[in-house]
Amino acid sequence: MRDFVDGTAFNNEQGNRARKLFAAVVLAALDDAIADDKKYGNGPEQIARWARSRDGREVLSCAGIDPNERVVSGLMDFVGKGVRTSVALSREESERRNAAQESEAA
Repeated sequence: MRDFVDGTAFNNEQGNRARKLFAAVVLAALDDAIADDKKYGNGPEQIARWARSRDGREVLSCAGIDPNERVVSGLMDFVGKGVRTSVALSREESERRNAAQESEAA
């Protein structure tokens, strides 16, 4: 029984690592689309085309993201804002956004 539990825990950990790897691919695709948006002005269309493609849907699914139209529109909105993923995921950006929302509410 103990070997079964160890094997299950190992498989679960491997699955989590795989999801993280595919999530990194999604973040890289977002960064590429943001770069295209700054250079050519077609970033949201590029990420939508990728997310609707067979490869894009597969990568999103493997990253644990349901590849539906709501997700595609969210990805397009994110690219349209033009904030790089590394900046958007940083603590400073999160605090800046929260401060801006609080000032708007006041």
